[in-house]
Amino acid sequence: MTCLVAGAWLHDVGYAPDLVDTGLHSLDGARYLRRSGYPLRLVGLVAHHTCARIEAAERGLADQLAAFPLEEGPLMDALVTADLTVGPRGQRLEAAERIEEILHRYPPQSPVHRAIQRVEPLLMAHVRRTLGRLDVNKQPAP
Repeated sequence: MTCLVAGAWLHDVGYAPDLVDTGLHSLDGARYLRRSGYPLRLVGLVAHHTCARIEAAERGLADQLAAFPLEEGPLMDALVTADLTVGPRGQRLEAAERIEEILHRYPPQSPVHRAIQRVEPLLMAHVRRTLGRLDVNKQPAP
C-alpha cells in the first residue's frame, strides 16, 4: 500500500518546471526519483503510469522509458485508476470523464492527445480491474 500511496503522490512530479527535460513527464519524473534514491519499484511506477509507453513512442522516447522496470498487475492498475479518477484541480471524476478532459486539454496534434486516444481501452481496463477488485473485497464473508 505504501508504494501505491507514494506513487499516487509522485506520479506527476515530472511536470515540475525544474525537472522538465524530455517533455515526457513520466520519464522526467522517474529520472528525478532515481537520482534522488527512491526505490526502483516506485520509480518504475512513475515512469510507466497511465500507459506512458505509448506517449513515449509518440515522442521517440520509448528506448529511454524502457530503461525503467514496467510494473503490471494490481499495483499499476490502482495507480492508473487513481490518476484517471481525479481531475487536474483535485476533483473526483469518472475515468471516461477524465479521459475526455485530457483529450480536450491537449490539441489533436499533441503526443498526449494521440497517445490517450490510442490507449483508452487499456486505460479503461486498468480501471475496471481495480473497481472489480474493490467490489470483490466489499462482499461479506460467508
